[in-house]
Amino acid sequence: MDYLRTPDSRFERLLDYPFTPHYADVGGLRMHYLDEGPADAAPILMLHGEPSWSYLYRHMIPICAAAGHRVIAPDLIGFGKSDKPTDINAYSYQSHMDWLLSLLDQLQLSNITLVCQDWGSLLGLRLAAENPDRFRAIVVGNGMLPTGDQKVPAAFQLWKNFAIYSPIFPVSRIINSATFRKLGPDERRAYDAPFPNRQYKAGARAFPKLVPVTPDDPATEANRSAWRILETWKKPFLTTFSNGDPITRGGDKYMQERIPGAAGQPHQTLVGGHFLQEDSPVVFARAINDLLARSF
Repeated sequence: MDYLRTPDSRFERLLDYPFTPHYADVGGLRMHYLDEGPADAAPILMLHGEPSWSYLYRHMIPICAAAGHRVIAPDLIGFGKSDKPTDINAYSYQSHMDWLLSLLDQLQLSNITLVCQDWGSLLGLRLAAENPDRFRAIVVGNGMLPTGDQKVPAAFQLWKNFAIYSPIFPVSRIINSATFRKLGPDERRAYDAPFPNRQYKAGARAFPKLVPVTPDDPATEANRSAWRILETWKKPFLTTFSNGDPITRGGDKYMQERIPGAAGQPHQTLVGGHFLQEDSPVVFARAINDLLARSF
């Protein structure tokens, strides 16, 4: 397939992003990932959503690594330093699943703690449900695994229409509009860095239309199957939603009621918008460390 690769010069001297890049070939595309902390430690897999990249976790990675955890933070295909197919139809829910599973296989990851938000949750929760033996705990902040059987928030419908039809797709402005704090110019530059022009944004524009919103969506049955596994999940399951996200509001209570591993966990409501990693990164990271310290 045709793809673009963002020039490395776009990522030079990014604020608070001193991490060494790593790359894996997934289905003929180059996926970038961060690998921080002790190499022999049980991994924390941090999955970003849209239209962000691993830069979103820059303040959390050092805190979790300092606690003795190995942190793996990939850039999904179409985002960050990973390759970007230019045809919007090259992206599907299943292709993203396949790309991520290929990375996990190549790194031989097991005993994984999943940390996910936004599309990182749609992918990560299904990844854990379909490979339960490889995961030991799950932490979800502002995310869900939809099947198309639930009512879709009006805010999501507006976002979907914007992503598909808007003539412009200003990535850093989108992220800044979904945080409580105002991003600085260097941070906005970092979020815009992966996308030199509109040709690079097919993956970002594709995601909203891939969310299952009807019972006959191509991903519906696989997500329903994943839920049947999650409804028997007794391993630690923690929610750390924010208090200011109109899209995922209420999803934490929904999962707490349906997933056995959520019982008795110290679920938290963090201060922030949709991108709570920008608003409450320290509290978020400490919640992960505390969960692992208590459970293992």
